Amino acid sequence: MAARKGEAAKSTAKPNVSKEELLSYYRDMLLIRRFEEKAGQLYGMGLIGGFCHLYIGQEAVVVGLEAAAEEGDKRITSYRDHGHMLACGMDAKGVMAELTGREGGYSKGKGGSMHMFSKEKHFYGGHGIVGAQVPLGAGLAFADKYNENGRVTFAYFGDGAANQGQVYETFNMAALWKLPVIFVIENNQYAMGTAQRRSTSTPDLYTRGEAFGIKGEVVDGMDVLAVKAASERAVAQCRAGDGPYILEVKTYRYRGHSMSDPAKYRTREEVQKMRDERDAIEHVRELLLTGKHATEDDLKAIDKEIKAIVNEAAEYSKESPEPALEELWTDIYADA
Repeated sequence: MAARKGEAAKSTAKPNVSKEELLSYYRDMLLIRRFEEKAGQLYGMGLIGGFCHLYIGQEAVVVGLEAAAEEGDKRITSYRDHGHMLACGMDAKGVMAELTGREGGYSKGKGGSMHMFSKEKHFYGGHGIVGAQVPLGAGLAFADKYNENGRVTFAYFGDGAANQGQVYETFNMAALWKLPVIFVIENNQYAMGTAQRRSTSTPDLYTRGEAFGIKGEVVDGMDVLAVKAASERAVAQCRAGDGPYILEVKTYRYRGHSMSDPAKYRTREEVQKMRDERDAIEHVRELLLTGKHATEDDLKAIDKEIKAIVNEAAEYSKESPEPALEELWTDIYADA
């Protein structure tokens, strides 16, 4: 989690937050964690098919970034996307129903885990091609700049995708046109299953924008308050017309790349050490308790409330019918 000298102090500075905000971050991260645990269970039961990439461990990244977002801001990400959907306010029932391929899902059960959208929440996917969402994110930002509406786009991608050529083409265009886009590198340090030190020649991915004149910084992705503070700086620059910005958010996923990945490229001891010492949700829990913002009973009540929401979503997904056969021919776009 080390940062360059001079960057670390900037990136770990804590913003002043209220009790209500802290509780909100705790609740949002816990919802993502419990939702993903339930999704893993449903996958094991055969109710979720295809690929399924869980966000467990990375919750502070998207919750911290969403804390700096405003209505109308856009977000686009890769296939590890359930956390992003929940953090921007998409309904847990619609997300879970989509995972199980049901009619009540956000994409009518036809997108599954990796491809769902919500125009209402300005969530533009969920993309299965590594790095392909990055130029699309720049396109969203270009539209906002053209319309002069003051909106910002969050384009999320991982440390593995950071080595894709289309990412650098996008950096060039975004810098050339000063697009209001924040490139968020969710560096969970293993991409699909290869440690960053074995795949990437430079340890600091945020510096990849220097050749294009793009400012950037590294931030502790296991600390939601640090992520929020960095996000506010990035958002302020973009709204002022001085974008883009790169945030390398160093995080850690507890599960394998997908549900089919046994993750033998790292030790159980390494994962357990991160859980014990750096868990993002436990960090906020301690802040709430030591700051006397909440009691143990208060937090147990929140957990009970979250579990009820997730269980309801699971039941809804089981009861929702499968898409009608006619749906095979809808929402298809072809260039003649």
